[in-house]
Amino acid sequence: MGRLEERGYRNTGPRRAVVAAVLRHDDGFSAEDIHHEVAVAGRATVYRTVRLLLDMGIICKLALLDGKPLYSLSHAGHHHHAVCLKCGAVTDVYNCGVDSLLDNVQLVTGSKVLGHRLEVFILCPDCAATGAP
Repeated sequence: MGRLEERGYRNTGPRRAVVAAVLRHDDGFSAEDIHHEVAVAGRATVYRTVRLLLDMGIICKLALLDGKPLYSLSHAGHHHHAVCLKCGAVTDVYNCGVDSLLDNVQLVTGSKVLGHRLEVFILCPDCAATGAP
C-alpha cells in the first residue's frame, strides 16, 4: 500500500482489501474473481485498483484466447507466461529466445520494437495427469 500512497492514492479499507486479495493469488485471477472475494469493495474500486497495480508493474495482464483479461503477480525481469486453460495456473517463462526474434524484426523493418507480449496456452502437468481435455 505504501507505493500507492507515494503516488497520492488514499489508503482506504476497500483498497487494502483488494490489494490483499490480489497478493494471495499464486495463479491467474480476473478482476471479477477479486470482486467476488472482497465484499467490502465495490466493482469500480476493484477495477480501479487492479488498473493501478497493473500501471505500477505489480501485476501483469495476460490475454486469454477468448479475449478476457487474466492477471498474475509480476516478478522482476523480462518474462512471458504459460497459462493453463483448464485451471488458470500461470507459469513465468524466462530465457525464451524471443529477444533474437525481436532483434530480427528491428533489422528487417528498420523500426524500433517498443514492446511485445507472449502468452503460451498449455495444459499444466496437474490437469494433464487428470486426463482433462
